[in-house]
Amino acid sequence: MKRLTIAFALLAAGLSLSPIAASAQQTGATRATQPAASAAERDLRSFVDWVSDKMDKAETGARREWPGMMADFDRQSKRLDKATDSLSVQSRREYSAQKARYQTWSEEQQRLEAQAKQPETAQQAQNRLLKAQVTISRAPAADLPELYENLLTNTREQRRQWTLQDWALASDVLTRLNTRYEKVRQQLSLEQRLRVRTLQGEFRTLEAARAGKEVYVR
Repeated sequence: MKRLTIAFALLAAGLSLSPIAASAQQTGATRATQPAASAAERDLRSFVDWVSDKMDKAETGARREWPGMMADFDRQSKRLDKATDSLSVQSRREYSAQKARYQTWSEEQQRLEAQAKQPETAQQAQNRLLKAQVTISRAPAADLPELYENLLTNTREQRRQWTLQDWALASDVLTRLNTRYEKVRQQLSLEQRLRVRTLQGEFRTLEAARAGKEVYVR
């Protein structure tokens, strides 16, 4: 009977200690994951700062450093790709956004580099800026608002990397659109005409701002 009592006492003690042991194990696991999460967040902050720094560089300077920049991007993104599980949901979204931001910028830099080696023709520039292969002089009136929209979208997104040649090509496209618009504008609704006039004005405003910046720099 005495032995049975001792056995029950030991069993009860073991059961009472089990939650404590489990809690201790869980606490240890939590502490182990915290350094990994903190390291991943630090890597993300460094990556965000790096992307911003590179995008602030003038395009000519960026192209000179291109091989090293690509190597840095690959190194940092590979490390973060492996640690995404340690990032918060918000941080993962920010990482994806920064990667997309850098990749869009780098593609534009590569285009500029290729263009510097082999200048883009007027037709190629038009196709790129309007996102369509179209003969402007025969474009239907109904297509003009969308063509203006495409031109302005590209201008807004790319103007900070544009050279004077890029601006000249874009301005030429706008001039040809305007010529076609004057011939067929009566076929458009008042709302469409107002939208076109707004886009025409926006382009000239952006163009003038660039010209003013060039004068100031000189």
